[in-house]
Amino acid sequence: MSRFHPVDRQTGYLLPPSVDEWLPEDHLARFIVEVIDGLDVSALEKAYAGRGSAAYHPSVLLALLVYGYANGVFSSRKIERATYDSVAFRFIAAGTHPDHDTLASFRRRFLDELAGLFVQVLEMAREMKLLKLGTISLDGTKIKANASRHSALSHGHIEQLEIQLKAEVESLLATAEQADQSAVPDGMNLPEEIARRQARLGAMAAAKAKIEERAKARFEKEQAEYEGKLARREAKAKESGKKPGGKPPKPPVAGPKAQDQLNLTDEQSRIMPVAGGGFEQAYNAQAAVDTGTMLVVSLNVTQACNDKEQVVPMLEQLAALPASLGRPQALVADTGFYSAKNVSACEESSIEPFIAVKRDEHHPAPTERFTEPAALPADATPAQAMAHKLKTKAGRALYALRKQTVEPVFGIIKSVLGFRQFSLRGLKKVTGEWTLVCLAWNLKRMAVLRPQ
Repeated sequence: MSRFHPVDRQTGYLLPPSVDEWLPEDHLARFIVEVIDGLDVSALEKAYAGRGSAAYHPSVLLALLVYGYANGVFSSRKIERATYDSVAFRFIAAGTHPDHDTLASFRRRFLDELAGLFVQVLEMAREMKLLKLGTISLDGTKIKANASRHSALSHGHIEQLEIQLKAEVESLLATAEQADQSAVPDGMNLPEEIARRQARLGAMAAAKAKIEERAKARFEKEQAEYEGKLARREAKAKESGKKPGGKPPKPPVAGPKAQDQLNLTDEQSRIMPVAGGGFEQAYNAQAAVDTGTMLVVSLNVTQACNDKEQVVPMLEQLAALPASLGRPQALVADTGFYSAKNVSACEESSIEPFIAVKRDEHHPAPTERFTEPAALPADATPAQAMAHKLKTKAGRALYALRKQTVEPVFGIIKSVLGFRQFSLRGLKKVTGEWTLVCLAWNLKRMAVLRPQ
């Protein structure tokens, strides 16, 4: 008698089986289909002109992309293949097989509409009693651009290359004029060599112009900030009747710097320092996470390496959320977001800030965790008041939520799902793809939080 289950691949089904019977009732694919079928996708439907052959329904294509991103499948070719190989993808596609061009075109075409669908999912989470805004944890993470940092050219390097290429072009032109007398290497096509270098010179001239345009915009911003500092300094001196202490602000320098760079593959990406050391061609992806549920409630992508300027835009996005979701009471962020301006902005938005003023010691004295700080002075500034709250037991406990919420979200997205590089290029498209990633994460998280 055999100890093993019989293996028979030849017996056919008497009746065609339903794909619906192949998945467990609590499978993530079922939940994603249920949620997306409940969304208002009329804006996507209206975009189809109705001419030509029948199109795949937007809900089907969106569900395929969301389920793919939720399971670490980001390539449209791999998603197409999965509609043949995977029961879950076959269930979502209802037995159809949208090709990779259709999926990729859909993703590019409706990036702007994803923001509205993202909010609809949050409202659905509210209706399911899974989300109630309270404390928000804000952080950013660097995600590689779809471009190599070796494709970046600095302004100083461009100027050096221009000298070299112009000299090579002159040399080749001189060789071409003396082609009958001089020996041209076998296989060398002088017109092609000259054209190639002239094309590179044209590309570098365009890159140089864009770098200079960025430098001009930067100078205008720095000049406005410099004049504001001077005005505040003069007002303070006039008020006190004394010469202000400290060094006066330095005026900005016009023109591009030698290290100003432009990436020829994705010119809107930037060279950024990454965790663990080194630099990458990347974008700074921001996310505001609800500490109670670990759901992403607001997001953004920026070209700035520093997080200091990201608090105000995120507060504006939180304020724009539907009133039915509630309003955050507190915002927690690390020291990269700290500035007195950001503290005041939070308070003006009626949100209590808990932004680290400086890095904490890794090994504080044992008694520090059990003691309360000295009383706060009556004339304390908002920033000083916040720093005082962070030293209290309640403040330390609230700030500790950051490491338990937004950091794990980034860790799961990058290490478990494997999303470490954008597929699209350009700030607008990258923001749309980050919305898709966070949408997929929210649905995956809601599937875990839903009542079983």
